[in-house]
Amino acid sequence: MKLVLLLWVVINLAGCSAIQTAKDSAHRFAYGLMGGKDNATPPKELTDYEPALAIEVLWEKQVGVGVDSHALGLAPAVSDELIYSAGSQGVVEALSLQFGTVAWLRETGFSISAGIALGRDNLFFGTDDAQIVALNRGNGVTAWVAQVTSEVLASPVVSEGLVVVRTIDGKVIAFDEVSGKQRWIFERSVPALSIRGNGQPVIDSGRVFIGFADGRMVALQLQSGKNLWDASLAIPSGRTQIERLVDLDTDPIIIDDVIYIASYQGGTSAVLTIDGDLIWANEDVSSYSGISHDWRYLYLSDTESHVWQLDQRTGGSLWKQSDLHMRRLTAPAVYQDYVLVGDFEGYVHWFSSDDGRQLGRIQATDEAIIAPPLVKNNIVYVYGSGGSVVALKAYPVGVN
Repeated sequence: MKLVLLLWVVINLAGCSAIQTAKDSAHRFAYGLMGGKDNATPPKELTDYEPALAIEVLWEKQVGVGVDSHALGLAPAVSDELIYSAGSQGVVEALSLQFGTVAWLRETGFSISAGIALGRDNLFFGTDDAQIVALNRGNGVTAWVAQVTSEVLASPVVSEGLVVVRTIDGKVIAFDEVSGKQRWIFERSVPALSIRGNGQPVIDSGRVFIGFADGRMVALQLQSGKNLWDASLAIPSGRTQIERLVDLDTDPIIIDDVIYIASYQGGTSAVLTIDGDLIWANEDVSSYSGISHDWRYLYLSDTESHVWQLDQRTGGSLWKQSDLHMRRLTAPAVYQDYVLVGDFEGYVHWFSSDDGRQLGRIQATDEAIIAPPLVKNNIVYVYGSGGSVVALKAYPVGVN
């Protein structure tokens, strides 16, 4: 409730616009961007335990100066050999996955707000100035720039020769991957009060799935933008506008023709990709950070920084890890038999996927970790708000 009051004050001071919204305040609070003290529940202090994992830092690199208060959708992307990372002030680097050596670096001159997405020949990001930019993957040279209608806060997605972008004014726009020519546009109105930020679209079997700020999900035909179905997944409740926020602000995931998505204050849902029919809803677990999965389970960090394991078939909770209460966790990542999260002090925490117990942790950076850890070839890559990219590897204690 204290955090809700904080959000209410900031929203009213900002004029309650659709852009400067509740989650902007939440993110600013979470990443220390408001400055000074707050009256919200303080983050839980870390406690000692006997680690079961030894965690090694393989390399660390600095990419630009990191992110600012608006660049909340910045996250690295990995290919087979490189990790591509960007800073909000325009630096983009391609680094060797194995050693962190620089393959190329570009000062693009753009104010980068979201990305990076990988296409066949180019990589893509969005800007504060309502642009989509394509850079050549091999050397970072600008391939094309396209204008959109407003700021981009969700990473673009690329499939079947199209780059699909969503903007904060409710539009979803598709561009030709090679030329940058606009192919179609879909528009949906944004509620008067919504969360700052957008969930990333997800593409599967020639369809685009997007969660919106009114708690509804829409499926579009990828090549034409035709609306295939529209389903209500999160139902508002409560008396005030803030209590009734149910923004589908996390990135959906698709497993075997089922879409899983979490909402801010509206729980977590599973629906069929074919028609949006609801399979299950768990109203107890809400999130604005995101979902990951393994072969059978879902993993979420909720709005109080508790980590949950849910059954994919039923949505039932199997374990809940609350030792990191209010530590502003990233969405989890799955690594072998472990579940990983980053926190606001730069720690990366390893949990057992069996029961959620803590197995190990390391302070990879002294900055807030703002994107979910990335896992590639059993190496974990984390990105800090100050621009640091760190590669980690974990071993059972006594094994190296």
